[in-house]
Amino acid sequence: MTAIGMKARGWVRMIAVLMGVLTLAACSATYTNHGFVPTDEDVEEIMVGVDTRETVSAIIGKPGAEGLLTEEGWYYVSSRFKHFAYNAPEEIEREVLRIGFDEAGLVENIERFGLEEGQVVVLSRRVTTSNTRGVGFLRQLLGGIGNFDAGTLLQ
Repeated sequence: MTAIGMKARGWVRMIAVLMGVLTLAACSATYTNHGFVPTDEDVEEIMVGVDTRETVSAIIGKPGAEGLLTEEGWYYVSSRFKHFAYNAPEEIEREVLRIGFDEAGLVENIERFGLEEGQVVVLSRRVTTSNTRGVGFLRQLLGGIGNFDAGTLLQ
């Protein structure tokens, strides 16, 4: 075999190895994060029954979402998505922090929710009274994930 043939063979091997590495890299999943939920340390600075919307805004900032029909609560939402090859992105984590306010604008309760196997799960709760008015909205917001049935659309 000639020197030129050996060189060409070396280049072909190098290109094949490079293509193999690129193929393996393309098959690995990538993750993206959306939204913002304050840390537990920041939330611990908020005093239930003492702080107002203004002080909460100064401590952790304003949320991306508020109560839709009333201003009874602020919702901080964070999601993590997995992207794999040509599949649609899959939401693998969701966390919601709800800060409820009473009519006077004082913090009434602080609740942290997660999404576990398509079900809303309370992760932590600090409440002054037994009132958890925003749970109905939150269950509507998160409860429909994974409960889709095509048969219900056809009826």
